Amino acid sequence: MPLLDPDRLFPNDAAARDLARALYGTVADLPIVSPHGHTDPRWYATDEPFADPAQLFVTPDHYVFRMLCSQGVALEDLGVPRVDGGPTETDGRKIWRLFARHYHLFRGTPSRLWLDHAFETVFGFDTRLTEATADDYYDRIAAALQTPAFRPRALYDRFKIEVISTTDGALDDLGWHRMIRDSGWQGRVVPAYRPDAVVDPEFDGFARNVARLGEITGEDTATWAGYLNAHRARRAFFKSFGCTSSDHGHATARTEDMAQDQAALLFAKALRGQCSAEEADAFRGQMLTEMARMSLEDGLVLQIHPGSRRNHSGPVLARFGRDKGFDIPGRTDYVAALRPLLNAVGMDPRLSVIVFTLDESSYARELAPLAGAYPALKLGPAWWFHDSAEGMRRFREMTTETAGFYNSVGFNDDTRAYLSIPARHDVARRVDCAYLATLVRSGRLAEDEAFEVAHDLAYRLAKQAYRL
Repeated sequence: MPLLDPDRLFPNDAAARDLARALYGTVADLPIVSPHGHTDPRWYATDEPFADPAQLFVTPDHYVFRMLCSQGVALEDLGVPRVDGGPTETDGRKIWRLFARHYHLFRGTPSRLWLDHAFETVFGFDTRLTEATADDYYDRIAAALQTPAFRPRALYDRFKIEVISTTDGALDDLGWHRMIRDSGWQGRVVPAYRPDAVVDPEFDGFARNVARLGEITGEDTATWAGYLNAHRARRAFFKSFGCTSSDHGHATARTEDMAQDQAALLFAKALRGQCSAEEADAFRGQMLTEMARMSLEDGLVLQIHPGSRRNHSGPVLARFGRDKGFDIPGRTDYVAALRPLLNAVGMDPRLSVIVFTLDESSYARELAPLAGAYPALKLGPAWWFHDSAEGMRRFREMTTETAGFYNSVGFNDDTRAYLSIPARHDVARRVDCAYLATLVRSGRLAEDEAFEVAHDLAYRLAKQAYRL
């Protein structure tokens, strides 16, 4: 019995469902453009087999282990590494059995759809993962992972990935990207410039990181002018490896447009470690506007990912480090916060600023009206806690009436979990086709237009918005 319903996520109304099926049929097999994600470039560089099923599906995926953690399962028992190098479970089969014993926790969640999609379409399972089937799953997946067809580059081709972007720190030497390029492999894996460690005064080791930025670029990063020139140099280096975007994960969407002498004074204070929380936020905001100006110079797309209250659990941060499932959404203001940047450069159609949100209440009230007015601004897709069927549907319902489809950028999967990439794109394509079918059946969109929009949302808009 298949794990996946062929009509999943389509409308209940029979006529709309038939149209959704037809729309989906034209986009289901389109190539995947993945312009923002977190897969490891090492995978594509070395093309080594994945270690075992637990290391592929459980230990690195915060969507998975945060759910188990919420039910009292210790992260150590799932193999999540500790900051102090202390003991954690290393037996992949034990981790997998523990995961299978708790698989019922994912009922009704997007993670369940993604996991079942991988189990059925990648590994051929037609029985549900349970405690009773755990060993069969583990053995079959482990055996498959040792074959050439399941190595990263072969899966890249199998998934019909046309281009995929990784996310790389400003201080990264892009050694894995260099190895990919020098290997002659034809897969297109490009970096994205993520400078948080050298633009956030509250980031651990900020002053040390800025000094390292100067060493790498040969610029005097103790000065404001040298610091900005160092960013320009690193952006150019990233572009030489195919980079088309920068990415900024700030706590707020705040932007500033200070006079340059005022910004220089604030930068000097940040280097001394003397910024208040308010001043640190102001500096991050200034750097978003500076990055937007640099984008006008070098053409990189500017992505803003605000609204995450990162590392909410102090004990988890201390024991396991960053990005361990405890980044929690918070209320976010966009109208006032983005105004300095938009006043400075927002009317320039050469600039592309893609804004994401974890605060759904801002879709219709703030983000869609802003994107529906400013040429530089585009709406990123439903993201992270909302990249679910319901979240994607709500995104379309709340933004289309004001911003239309063409002030959005299609879909990106934003994942570390390699095998979930085709699953997430499949969900997005199904949800968009269902929405379009509903518009047609309610007389708000012509049927021929729906087929064109379906293709745009699944493929063209992401490629165009990210200049890929």
